[in-house]
Parts: sequence; structure tokens; C-alpha cells
Amino acid sequence: MPADMKVLLVDDHEDNLFAMESILGPLGYPLELATSGDAALKAALHGGIAVAVLDVVMPGVSGLDVARYLSRLSQTRLIPVILVTGMGHDSATADEALRLGVADYLIKPLDPWALRIKVSYLYRTSALPPGAPPHRRGPRGRPAEPPPLSAQTAQRAAQLPPVLRQLRPSDVVRVPRRPDEPPL
Repeated sequence: MPADMKVLLVDDHEDNLFAMESILGPLGYPLELATSGDAALKAALHGGIAVAVLDVVMPGVSGLDVARYLSRLSQTRLIPVILVTGMGHDSATADEALRLGVADYLIKPLDPWALRIKVSYLYRTSALPPGAPPHRRGPRGRPAEPPPLSAQTAQRAAQLPPVLRQLRPSDVVRVPRRPDEPPL
């Protein structure tokens, strides 16, 4: 991902914007702040946005309107959006958010760790080419696939009795509950 890709934070209340900036600042991603839906749209259209965190309720253009507009344009369609609301859970808004394909719908007060994890994941996966599986890398950049068996482990596995080598994770093993109960 280019180093200039930013996380767009949008809220009409300066204190909420400051709180989100304080939560996400330690991640080290460049942040762009906007206090209105119009400013958020302008920032997204200028490009360089990796993730957008939008307040739902704002005067004029709401966060839901911004998400709706971003989902319609080919140049902004792939920007992951997190909607944030202080109005509690609203089924109609949550359904509309789901229909628009937003990445998440969070209710204030925000859990700092949850927001950091979600933004970090979306920031990293927004750099993947379209169609690529999102779990290409594991924690700390290591491959997500298990490493191949070492020669020593493969040799030990080959020495196991045939019954143990044939067990698969889907096999069910029943352990007797009582000592006198025979296993199946």
C-alpha cells in the first residue's frame, strides 16, 4: 500500500473527532479529518483513502449518505466504511448499512481496542488486489498457512502406528465416561 494512504475520520462534533484521532493515532496511519459529509466526499474523491470511519448523524449530508455515494462510484467503491452512531441501535439504519456493504456499524461510546483492530485489519486488506483472499498474511506479517513439517517431525509421524496416522480431524473419538463402559 502506498505510504500516503489515509484513514478518513468524519464527525461533526470536534470532541468525537479528537477521541477517534486519539484512539487511532498510535497505529501510525496517516489520518485525514473532516467535520461534514461534504468534506468527507471531497476527501474521498481526491483519492488516497484506505478506510473511512463515518458518523451516521450529521447535519446536511449524513454518514449513511456518504456511504451510499461512495458505494456508487467506481473510484471509491472499494473503500471500506465503518459507520459510527451515538443514537443507539437502529434496525433501519443497520439494515441500510448492511445493504450498502459497509464493513461495520459501531455504537458510541467506542471501544478503543475494537476500533483499532477493525481499522488496522481494513487498512491492511484494502491494499490487496480485488479478488485476492483477505487472509493472505497472519499475525505480524507471517504467512497464515501452517509451515511445512520439519524433516524430524515428518520422520516421527512416519513411525506412528498406522491407526494413528490414519486419523483425520473429522474423525470422532468417543471417550468412555465410566471405567467399566466399553469404548465404541
